Amino acid sequence: MIRLYPPALSQPTADSLVAYGQQVVDAGNYTAQVAEAAKRFKQYNTQQNRAFAEVRKHLGDMCCGPRRCHYCEDSVADEVEHMAPKSLYPDRAFSWDNYCYACGPCNGPKNNKYTVFRHSNPDSLYKIPPHPDKALVLSPPPAGVDALIDPRRENPLAFMMLDLGGGALGFRFSELDDDPDSRDFKRANYTIEVLHLNTRTELVRARRLAYTNFRARLQAYIHERDNGATSTHLADLQQHIQDESHQTVWQEMKRQYHIIPELTRLFAEAPEALGW
Repeated sequence: MIRLYPPALSQPTADSLVAYGQQVVDAGNYTAQVAEAAKRFKQYNTQQNRAFAEVRKHLGDMCCGPRRCHYCEDSVADEVEHMAPKSLYPDRAFSWDNYCYACGPCNGPKNNKYTVFRHSNPDSLYKIPPHPDKALVLSPPPAGVDALIDPRRENPLAFMMLDLGGGALGFRFSELDDDPDSRDFKRANYTIEVLHLNTRTELVRARRLAYTNFRARLQAYIHERDNGATSTHLADLQQHIQDESHQTVWQEMKRQYHIIPELTRLFAEAPEALGW
């Protein structure tokens, strides 16, 4: 996961989302709002709806690679995902700040799972239980701070690190803070686990292949630069690196280059690449 930079919505789209959200709030009590949020989101989240066509376009523009998932950076992003589930937080069902673009393998396991640090007990994670099936009256979740790392407003790599080594942890995430009692550790651990970022073997393999690809692209850039390539061609090579999937791997290559000999040599030859 990398930091995302969402663009501002056009005023008509922003106004539409506010109006849709107001319909949810106007539905009545919390139980009614949950039902209304599900109904209205299904109604409006279509390509025919101009507001959501813009939402999807902006979410797609925020993806790394050819519309890759904001979470795993591997599979095609095709689901407008509520980071805070609309079934628990209906008032956030139409909040632009609550949307990311996800793939099924990430969105499916996460589903309606959500965890917070309750204001009443801010040092402990609280896993919000799902609503009982067919319950006539639902209870809102307790007030608290979201545990899931939000790539729209935070840099996930300030909380966790991708190991570029070849051992048991190779190309898997670990918590940057080594204190299991710290909030940063708990948030990183929760995010890794709820999205299955380490247990999906295809992700680990894809990151390993991405490392090889980024390394080869950087080598090609150095070769072309040293053999008189034009600035336009070099800019294209740079853009190819920035357009690849698994940008977390590239970010970690730049962060860890000083401890990996082959990367130390490459970035010494092309220090400008550290700014890409």
